[in-house]
Amino acid sequence: MPFINGKVMLKHARENGYGVGAFSAHNAETILGILEASEEEQAPIMIQIGQKVIQTLGMESMKTLIDIFSKDFTIPIAIHLDHSRDFTQTMKAIQMGFQSVMFDGSGYSFEENTKTTSAVVEIANSLGIGSEGEIGKIGGTEDDITVDEKDALITSTEEAVAFVEATNVDYLAVSIGTAHGIYKQTPDLRFERLNEISNAVKRPIVLHGGSDVPDDQVKRAITLGVAKINVDTELRQAFTRGVQEVFHENPDEFVLANSLGNGRIRVKEKVQEKIRVFGSNGKAKDLLSNKRL
Repeated sequence: MPFINGKVMLKHARENGYGVGAFSAHNAETILGILEASEEEQAPIMIQIGQKVIQTLGMESMKTLIDIFSKDFTIPIAIHLDHSRDFTQTMKAIQMGFQSVMFDGSGYSFEENTKTTSAVVEIANSLGIGSEGEIGKIGGTEDDITVDEKDALITSTEEAVAFVEATNVDYLAVSIGTAHGIYKQTPDLRFERLNEISNAVKRPIVLHGGSDVPDDQVKRAITLGVAKINVDTELRQAFTRGVQEVFHENPDEFVLANSLGNGRIRVKEKVQEKIRVFGSNGKAKDLLSNKRL
């Protein structure tokens, strides 16, 4: 159960040319599917606790479940708080021992975003916890937070640099053409802008809305500095369809270990697929032996 500072994990990924999958968990089965896939692939991972599951099961309950299940695994893990828009909630996650936290101030003014994010960064860094901030608005809906496509703006290099200089955030989420949810048409990532931002801020970039982005675009984004790729919708799809498969075969199947268990298998398969695309398979040993840990 080697829990790892998110900053250390993503710095290693950026320096070694791979991406860390940040997989959102929603229940016990999805946690186990993520862990089992990562163990088999020997890949470092982030397990994300997002706002929707906090509303339903609670942040402390999910953190406890991940802690308990992780005891039997050897791969590097960082538990990450995703899209917190509340300073108090972010501080609670830090107190609970998360290894990575995101304060999402992208819906606020630049001044308010940088002020609160910098306060989070200072506290998180003093305790060996990685910090993520966001500049620019990423379209779509995640955890009941919706950004209309017309409001989704491509992050400028200038505002990315200004944000990093004002906050010293460890890793940066930017808007480069992705959206939360499943795409209505194939996304077209702005690689030139990504390259400019990555070279200017010199720290790991986070790709939100990683579900359903073509593999070739994800791989290219990783070569340009993306070190964390968020995956949520595709995992929820995989789990739900896995359960549906069981009921399609037998509508009277009432053994939850069978129906939910098949959902867990489908999540595991999807996570393994993503890990191989991100190039993080086989990287666990090198990360754990890194002298900077």
